Amino acid sequence: MYCRNCGNEINNNADVCLNCGVKTGNGDLFCPNCGKETNPNADFCVNCGMQLKNLAVNGKSKVAAGILGILLGGLGIHRMYLGYVGIGILQLFLSIFTCGISSLWGFIEGILILCGSGITTDSDGNPLI
Repeated sequence: MYCRNCGNEINNNADVCLNCGVKTGNGDLFCPNCGKETNPNADFCVNCGMQLKNLAVNGKSKVAAGILGILLGGLGIHRMYLGYVGIGILQLFLSIFTCGISSLWGFIEGILILCGSGITTDSDGNPLI
C-alpha cells in the first residue's frame, strides 16, 4: 500500500504514514495501489485502474445521530450508530454507574451534532449527511 499524500510505501496495517504523518487513506496525490502520481480530481488511477474515490458513499444521517443523542445519549446509541462502538459502550457504562447523570454527555453531543459543531464524520471518516 502507498501513501495517498506522499507516495511512499507504507505497511498495510499502518494508521498513519511514517514519512509524512498523514492518516492512511487521506490525500489525493498518489494511487494507494501502485504509488503512481494521480490527478487529484481523478476517480480512477490511469496506471492500474484502481478506484481512487468512494463514488457511492453511504453516509450516516446527521439528523438521526442527533436525535439518537438527544433521546438515547446516555446509552451511547448515537455513538454506536456512527460506528464509535467503544465510546458508545463507555457512555452506557458511565450512565449505569452514575445513575443516569452522565446521560447529559450524550444529550449535549446530540445537540452539537445537529448544530454541525460536534461530531461531523462517522468512524470511517465519511461526513454526516
